[in-house]
Amino acid sequence: MTSPFCTIVPPHLLEHLAASANPAVARAARRTLIADASARTARVLPRPSDGPSAAPSAAPAEPAAPRRTVYDAQRRTELPGVKVRGEGEEATGDATVNRAYAGLGATFTLFRDAFGRDSMDGAGLPLLATVHYDENYGNAFWNGEQMVFGDGDDEIFLDFTLPVDVIAHELAHGFTQYTANLEYFSQSGALNESVSDVFGALVKQHALGQTAEQADWLIGEGLFHPNVEGTALRSMKAPGTAYDDDVLGKDPQPAHMDDYVRTSRDNGGVHINSGIPNHAFYLAATELGGHAWERAGRIWYDVMTGGTLTPETRFSEFAAATVAAAKARYGDAAEIQAVTKAWAAVGVPTD
Repeated sequence: MTSPFCTIVPPHLLEHLAASANPAVARAARRTLIADASARTARVLPRPSDGPSAAPSAAPAEPAAPRRTVYDAQRRTELPGVKVRGEGEEATGDATVNRAYAGLGATFTLFRDAFGRDSMDGAGLPLLATVHYDENYGNAFWNGEQMVFGDGDDEIFLDFTLPVDVIAHELAHGFTQYTANLEYFSQSGALNESVSDVFGALVKQHALGQTAEQADWLIGEGLFHPNVEGTALRSMKAPGTAYDDDVLGKDPQPAHMDDYVRTSRDNGGVHINSGIPNHAFYLAATELGGHAWERAGRIWYDVMTGGTLTPETRFSEFAAATVAAAKARYGDAAEIQAVTKAWAAVGVPTD
């Protein structure tokens, strides 16, 4: 098996844009689809074979520190590109570079401070990012080894480093790769996408010091051009409502299993059906209140690192694992009730 090529913008959305009557929009979308296809097959990286990596059993003597490197592709597609900023180096005159560097740091900080984890693999994995990828590239991706960000087309998408949760989402695919290793297809693939949205949202909330009630629960807010009728790529609070635009189309995410989308596109709808587990996490987090990373996030982290999931895990199996994790950590208290209630509300059984 190979490491998944995971993008923030799903192919079905780009395919819709590629058929736009606006030549600039269609051209940029087609170019992005071609670049994605090329990048998807550019390298075959082995999946980790040593099993899930759990949180360290004891705190290290010195606090873990990130090892970040940002590269500039200079609007080409060769990776990683030219190194432009390393760990501890001064900010550059390029705001995109600096946002990527800061987003890597914010993601590292959340995993370290909330969960005691040293980077995505739990062992200090260097955090690598390439910016200014290709021309008018409307996506961001994790290729199993690093993150890559486009500048957008300035018609639909702006710079992909603008929302910190987009940066965190892509890096969290690395976390999944080194833990539960969820297969990027059908329900396990939707869970893979959902886990990235969950931790992307937590990074954003942690960086802003927000409680679950204060958070907007949007993924990619600020990514769309002002002319687009939409607020974000996805809404965990209200899946299916993130955008409704003449050019972009309508957000297709369901919030309940009754509306589960069966499709052969997008690896079995991994970016679409992720709305269901996304909404379950939102419901659990807001039911518990306070900072979402402290209890709901802790439960999801325990599931991902607990070694009980298989690569083909389905929604019901993941849901049951969250209930077991809540009971293991908190007993028969509010946490287990909130988790059980959340999954029931989206139509996923937990037993």
